[in-house]
Amino acid sequence: MAPTLSKFATRRTLVGACALTALLWMLKRRKRKQVTKYSKNAWPANDIQYVIKEEKPKTPKAYVNARFFKQLWQLLKVGIPSMTSAEFGFVLLIATSLVARSLCDIWMINISTLVEQSIVSMDTVLFKSRLLKFLAVLPVISVVNNVLKYAIYEMKLRLRTNITRDLMDQYLKGFTYYKMSNLDSRIANPDQLLTTDVDKFCESCTELYSNLTKPMLDIVIYVYRLTTNLSGKTPLFMLSYLVLAGAIITHLRKPIGAMTVKEQRLEGEFRHINSRLITNSEEIAFYQGNNREKLTLLASFHKLVTHLRKCLEFRTFIGIIDNYIGKYVATIIGFYAVSIPFFQKDHPVLSGNANHRYKNYYTYGRMLVKLAEAIGRLILAGREMTRLAGFTARVMEIKVVLDDLNAGRYQRTMISDFKDEPIGSPGGGKIVNKDNIIKFDRVPLITPNGDILIRELSFEVKSGMNVLVCGPNGCGKSSLFRILGELWPVWSGTVTKPPRGKLFYIPQRPYMTLGTLRDQIIYPHTKAEMMRRGQMTDEDLERLLDLVQLGHLLEREKISNSDGSSKVQNWDVVNDWMDVLSGGEKQRIAMARLFYHKPQFAILDECTSAVSVDVEDSMYSYCRKANITLFTVSHRRSLWKHHEYYLQMDGRGNYEFKVIEPDTEEFGS
Repeated sequence: MAPTLSKFATRRTLVGACALTALLWMLKRRKRKQVTKYSKNAWPANDIQYVIKEEKPKTPKAYVNARFFKQLWQLLKVGIPSMTSAEFGFVLLIATSLVARSLCDIWMINISTLVEQSIVSMDTVLFKSRLLKFLAVLPVISVVNNVLKYAIYEMKLRLRTNITRDLMDQYLKGFTYYKMSNLDSRIANPDQLLTTDVDKFCESCTELYSNLTKPMLDIVIYVYRLTTNLSGKTPLFMLSYLVLAGAIITHLRKPIGAMTVKEQRLEGEFRHINSRLITNSEEIAFYQGNNREKLTLLASFHKLVTHLRKCLEFRTFIGIIDNYIGKYVATIIGFYAVSIPFFQKDHPVLSGNANHRYKNYYTYGRMLVKLAEAIGRLILAGREMTRLAGFTARVMEIKVVLDDLNAGRYQRTMISDFKDEPIGSPGGGKIVNKDNIIKFDRVPLITPNGDILIRELSFEVKSGMNVLVCGPNGCGKSSLFRILGELWPVWSGTVTKPPRGKLFYIPQRPYMTLGTLRDQIIYPHTKAEMMRRGQMTDEDLERLLDLVQLGHLLEREKISNSDGSSKVQNWDVVNDWMDVLSGGEKQRIAMARLFYHKPQFAILDECTSAVSVDVEDSMYSYCRKANITLFTVSHRRSLWKHHEYYLQMDGRGNYEFKVIEPDTEEFGS
């Protein structure tokens, strides 16, 4: 009979394997048909290509190795500042809760054994007594479990808070946020890294801590109990399996870290392309480019979905191995290990009657099963550690770039390596802060990618010398102001200029911040900073609005009383000012902002192109009255009378700085 059953089981296994192979083949073929169908009808053609900042994004390697632990330690030092911090207190609270939970598990094993023993022995009184004892302790166990959940989530929030604050401090230090987007080409999507990736890193880190600590604690407790009561052979057998299985699965899981990094990068690309569509919606609508943008979006989404599908297939394969080795085989090993002392005739657990042996088997057997489960969870925790390696590499990537940018180092694809040209190097020039003067002494105008606009620029402007800057597009006007504003590095020579707070820039499309009407005029100050200065009140701001002929905004922008009975004027009305104000109104708000700050020098880059000539004339007249020296980029002849000098660039590397004579002919384009 046994051979027949064996043959039947073998045949059934073979039939099952063949059926599984056929099913996988059918699914693979169906998937190929779907991909072909999508590529013909839904997905864009292969000629749809796009680049997000860098031509070949370099994804950081993510493996569980010494480099990973070093990076993790650097991030944890930011998240947990010291051993006396509240964050370290939550680490201890989680550890204490895990110890309490393990002790509760052991107690529940013992009490469950006693309850079931009283049922088998038909002792009603003892059964009720033990059941009531079980019921009385359950609230404590419930509290322990939920305190553990609270501590883990709070720990995640605190880690995210500290790491986000640290990264934001570096990201918004000086002009680092500008340099990352315009000077450096290593980070394509800082918004994705600063938000989603940091959150996933903190979540993965806290979950891994609990998923590692609990099994390790269980292993220590159960090994001690089993070694004391049985022998060291049983737990040693299971720990040997832990080492062997852990080594095999860790090796197989290596690609998951790199897959996680690529997944987050593709998510960032898809998110970035969507945000570009929102930012440039007007221009795209004018060109009727919705179909072309749809193809680009679908191409990005297709890359993301294709990668996610590969990750799913790989994780499914690894999941099968994980479950088989870390869960099912571990349970088999546990049953085999628990049988070792019970098949030894002279072992102490065999002393006594059958009930005593049953009680020992039930108690220690459950402990061994729990030990096997802990070993399985510890093996499976390696999967989360591999994912954590990916998130760690992503977060460390932006941290390294921020450190480099704040130290004045950046990486970018250059047009020329300048080996044969003594043009200098980024940051090789000097910036000297001095009031009431702007001076360029042999300073080259070079774009971040190495395009030389002017090899040596030299001129000097003192307070009261208003200068009109003109020339064709791409000649270096904006580059001059970016170097002056310290946005771009000085390659060589010396730039003498007032400190940043005494140099004000107004672009053609002024920025309107999120906030109140008052915030638009005093930006970047807050209301508290305005009051601390004590130089301006709301009445003064109202006079500035009248100067730029926007006094009607206080009548137009109103808020209702709490009872809704009437409306009152209020500087604290909040609106989406980028949409509420017209182009001309935003330019006049920017001029009112200039009058509020009263800098020594003002850089006006076509900032009155949407303002009528009479209003423009009055605003420029007030600038001269307020002793604000002007650097103006404009082609309007009406502005000549407000300037005494002009700086003209021809777009071929030449320039001239001269006095504006009464009979000067039109120039600038």
